[in-house]
Amino acid sequence: MAKESKPETFEKSLESLEELVRELEAGDKGLDESLALFEKGVTLSKELSKRLEDAKTKVEALSKEGGKLVKKPFAAED
Repeated sequence: MAKESKPETFEKSLESLEELVRELEAGDKGLDESLALFEKGVTLSKELSKRLEDAKTKVEALSKEGGKLVKKPFAAED
């Protein structure tokens, strides 16, 4: 049975995105490889933005409770 991989941490994903940017900025890749790296970067950027938005929503929910840690189900907005 294949082992399920855990999603990368936010920091690891951000490092991956930064590495993609460095590779693209170097300018030594061909068009096809550059486009593939760009697509991967866009996907990573969207995932990171979503994770930041989710974190922001959680912080706002806690702030509305006067800073008290209250267990509440978290439902992401669609």
